[in-house]
Amino acid sequence: MVPARITLDRLHDVIQVVMGWKDYHLHEFGVGKKRYTEYPKSKQDGFECGKYRLGDLIKQKGRTFRYLYDFGDDWEHELVIEDSHYFNPEPGMELYCLEGERCCPPEDVGGAPGFFEFCKALKDPNHREHTSYTEWAGGDYDSGKFDAQAVNWELMKYLRWSRDRFKTWGGIE
Repeated sequence: MVPARITLDRLHDVIQVVMGWKDYHLHEFGVGKKRYTEYPKSKQDGFECGKYRLGDLIKQKGRTFRYLYDFGDDWEHELVIEDSHYFNPEPGMELYCLEGERCCPPEDVGGAPGFFEFCKALKDPNHREHTSYTEWAGGDYDSGKFDAQAVNWELMKYLRWSRDRFKTWGGIE
């Protein structure tokens, strides 16, 4: 859960934490027909995501929007607004992962087809890539595992060390 006042660039950061990725690649949000990216050079490239708050763009419960990460691997996510008025007044708990299923794919695994092959190789000690993939994954990758408590710990660290990128200029407080 994230507050409605979160900017899209911060939402990107939160998704990176939840997915366990390292922000190595470009991303964009799609809301309706509009695109929001990090550094658009023109209106055709989209709008700067750090200048827009989620709650200002999407107000309707049940509305979906798109998040695309790594234009090579094409990790496309459909996000749903469950409560447009969400706010948790408890300090340090603005961001919270309620639950999840399965471990997230590693960065640069090759999109969905590459992740499928990666998981297959890890399960089969006779697979030609088993040893190299096991080493690449750090030896303990379990695609069926998801630890919401670990994700929340990372989100708390993120909250503690993050800062607003756009202060009061440009219409963002």
